[in-house]
Amino acid sequence: MAFLTGEVVLVRYPYTDLTAVKARPAVICSSALYHQEQPDLVLAALTSNVAGATGSLDYVLQDWASAGLRFPTAFKPVVVTLEPSLVVHQLGTLSDRDWSEVQARLRLALDL
Repeated sequence: MAFLTGEVVLVRYPYTDLTAVKARPAVICSSALYHQEQPDLVLAALTSNVAGATGSLDYVLQDWASAGLRFPTAFKPVVVTLEPSLVVHQLGTLSDRDWSEVQARLRLALDL
């Protein structure tokens, strides 16, 4: 399965104690070049808890439905790496305006 930057996927996140997993949406942040050299995906968190997305780097997606999401969704600058086998399925792709906002917040969060 090929993965693209800005793509929204549903992933099985293991809980900290590794006793269970829960499927959650995430956006792929790693590039095609990265995927050529590294096995894992770099993902950022997405949440349907938009009321809780109050941080200065949080962003409520404007085009969440066209990205394949079922509910209003926010980006949180929580970055993880996971192996591709944890992807349940691909949902869609962020719109250009949402992806631009996510990229801007990632740059601020990572001081790039």
